[in-house]
Amino acid sequence: MTARPAPRVVEALNGALHRLFDERPSLHLLGEDVLDPYGGAFKVTRGLSTRHPDRVLGTPISEAGITGVAGGLALAGDQAVVEMMFGDFAALAFDQVLNLISKSVTMYGERVPMPVVVRCPVGGNRGYGPTHSQSVQKHFLGIPNLALYETSPFHDPYAQLAEGLDHGPAMLFEDKVLYTRRVFRDGVVDEDHRYTLLGGPTGWAHVTPLDAAPADVVLMCPGGTAHRALDAARLLRRQGLTTHVLVPARLYPPDLEPVLPLLAGARLVAVAEESTAGGTWGAEMAAQVHGRIWAELRAPVLLLSSADSVVPTAPHLEAGVLLGAERIAEEIGTAATRSLPPRAPAVPAQATGPLATTVPTAPASDVTEPEGVEPVAGVPVGVPKLNNNDTTYLVLQWLVEDGAKVAEGDPLVEVETSKAVEEIVAPAAGHLRVRAAEGTEIGVGKLLAELFAEPPTAPPDTPSTAPPGAPTVAAAVPPPAAPPGPAPRTHVLDRAQQGTAAVVTRAHQEVPAAFAAVEVEVDAVLARLRTLSDETGAEVGLPEAVVKAVAATHPAFPHLFGALVDERTVRLADTVDIGVTVDAGNGLYTPVLRDCAARSLADLSDDLMEFRMKAFRGEFTAGDLSGGSLTVSLNVEPGVLVVQPIVMWPQLCMVSVGGPLTRLVLADGVPAPATVVTLGLAYDHRVVNGREAVAFLRAVADALHDPEQLVKLID
Repeated sequence: MTARPAPRVVEALNGALHRLFDERPSLHLLGEDVLDPYGGAFKVTRGLSTRHPDRVLGTPISEAGITGVAGGLALAGDQAVVEMMFGDFAALAFDQVLNLISKSVTMYGERVPMPVVVRCPVGGNRGYGPTHSQSVQKHFLGIPNLALYETSPFHDPYAQLAEGLDHGPAMLFEDKVLYTRRVFRDGVVDEDHRYTLLGGPTGWAHVTPLDAAPADVVLMCPGGTAHRALDAARLLRRQGLTTHVLVPARLYPPDLEPVLPLLAGARLVAVAEESTAGGTWGAEMAAQVHGRIWAELRAPVLLLSSADSVVPTAPHLEAGVLLGAERIAEEIGTAATRSLPPRAPAVPAQATGPLATTVPTAPASDVTEPEGVEPVAGVPVGVPKLNNNDTTYLVLQWLVEDGAKVAEGDPLVEVETSKAVEEIVAPAAGHLRVRAAEGTEIGVGKLLAELFAEPPTAPPDTPSTAPPGAPTVAAAVPPPAAPPGPAPRTHVLDRAQQGTAAVVTRAHQEVPAAFAAVEVEVDAVLARLRTLSDETGAEVGLPEAVVKAVAATHPAFPHLFGALVDERTVRLADTVDIGVTVDAGNGLYTPVLRDCAARSLADLSDDLMEFRMKAFRGEFTAGDLSGGSLTVSLNVEPGVLVVQPIVMWPQLCMVSVGGPLTRLVLADGVPAPATVVTLGLAYDHRVVNGREAVAFLRAVADALHDPEQLVKLID
C-alpha cells in the first residue's frame, strides 16, 4: 500500500483551523473573500464557512475595521482569527494591533485575555510586485504582549494557532511560497537531512545532516527561508562546512534556552531572513545571542537579509533583490574563512613546486575528484568525474584569462557534459596557466590547468585559445588602434544561453531529427485540472498533465525514452524521468521530474513549482538538470501555435506543447468553440520512424482528451 503523502502547508493550515473551530465554539474568523466557494485568496479557509456559517464572516475591505472588530470580540469574551489577504495590508491595521489589541492585555488594571490571531501571507518569489510581496514581520517586533509566529514545513500550525489564541494576542506570518510545499514529518527532510524539535511543538526545528556531523555553522532562519537555508547547507557542504539549520515556530519573544549549547559550540552563527535589514528578527537574535554567549562565540553573528529595495515584479529583478541560497552560502563561506581555523597544507613536505608549502587543502566536495592527473609543477586543476554517462567533456569557456590571479573557489572554466554545463572551480589560490584550450574534448582525470604562486612563463607547448588558422602576434607588438568614432553596441550572451547554444549545436551536428505534430482539444482536461487544484491546493495545470500523459505512453513506446548506445542498440530507461523546459527570463533550464509514471499530478506540480523558483534565482544543481530520458518543451503562453524543438543528445525525443487556441468544432452537428493545443514531437530518425511518432502523439492526445483515459491520468 502506497503511503499517503505529507500534506501541503496550506492543507495543514486549513486542517488546523477546522480542528480549532470544532473545539472552540466561541471562535470566529474574519476576512475578505474567506467564504466558500472562494475560501480565501490562498484557499486556507476553504470549507470553514460551509461548516460554521455563523462564525465565518466575510468583511468589507477595511483591515483596520476587521482587526478592531476582532479586538472587540476578544474583549467581549469570544475568540477571533483575522485573515489579511496579503501581509502587506497589515500596515493598515497597525493602529488596532499596537493601540487596542496588544495594550488591552494590561492597561485595565488586571490582565485581560485577548485571544486574537492575525494571519498574514508574506514574502516574495511569486511575482506579485512591491505591494504584495513584503516580509513585514520586523514592523511588529517588540510590541509588548504581542507574540509573533511563522509557519514552517517542520511545525504543526495547530500548535501555533492554539498557543497564539491561549496566550494572545498573536500574529502568524505565512510565507506564500510555502503554501504549495509539503510539510516534513517523522523527522525526515530528505535523503541527506533529518530534524528534531527542541523546546516542544512551538520550539525550534533542528536540521542536521544524516551523518550527524558536528556543526561548523549554525544557520538560524524563519520558516519561509528554510528551503533556501537547506539549499545553502548543501552548497556549503561542498566547501567542507557542515551546517545545522535552526527554524523557530515562534519568532518573538524567542526562547533561546533549547539551542544555546548548539550555538555556543559552533564556529560561526548566521541568521538569514527575507526582510530588508534594520530592526529585524535576525538583528534581535544576534543581540540576544551576543548577550548570552559572547565569550563562546568565535565570530560575531552574521546577518543576511534581502537587498534594500522594494520587491520588483519582473522575475529576474525580484531574484536579484530577495535573499537566495547562493548568496547565503557565499557570504557564510566568506565569513567562515575569517572564523574557522586554517586548514592543513595540501602539499606534502617532500613535494616540490612554487606552492609546496603555501597552498591550503581544497575543500571537501560531493563531486568525485580527478584520478590520474599527470605530474605538474604547480597545483593541478584536473577534470572531475561529473556523471556516469561520459568519459570526456567539452571545454566550453574559460571564465578567467590565462595568467590571471584567482582565489580558492573562484570559477575557472565551464565544461559541457551530455546533460549540462558545469563550472570547475579553483582548488587553491594562485596564478592560472591554461593547459586545455576551449573547444577541445578532455577526458576524466586529465589536466585542465595549473596554479602557480607567481605568474609563470608560458611554455612553448601551451595550447592557444585562438581559432585555427589565426595569425600569431608577438606579445610585444601592440594591437592596431581602433578607428575613431563611437563604440559599436553589443550584447553579451549570458552563461545559461551559451550553454543552451552549445547543446543545440551538438544536437544539430549529431542527431538526424524529424518532426511531427497533432492538435488536441483540452477543455475537458483543463476543467478537471481546475477542480483538482481546488481539492488539493496544488497549482496543477496543463504542463503537469502533458508530462503525465507522456509518461503514460512508456509501456507502449519504451524505446522513445531510451538512449542510443551504438548504431543498432538503444539503452532503455527503467523509470520515466522527464525533463521540462523552464525559462524565467534569465536563461533556459531543463530540470528533470523524477519517476513521472508513478507519481501524482499534484506531486509533479510541487516539483515544477520548485523548479520555477530555482529558475528565478538561478539555483539549479547538476543533479536537478541530469538524468532525463525524454524532455517536454513547455510553450503554453496563449497564441503560440506550434513549436519545433530539438532533440537533446543523448535523448531520442523531445515533446513540445503550444499555447491554447480557440477553434470552432462540430458538436453534434452544431459549431461550438473549443480550446486546442498543438503537441509536437522531434525525434531521432535513426530509432523512431514517422508512423511511430504519430502513434505516440495520438496516445498522448487520447490521454488528455478521452474521458476514460482522462480519469486514469488525473485520479
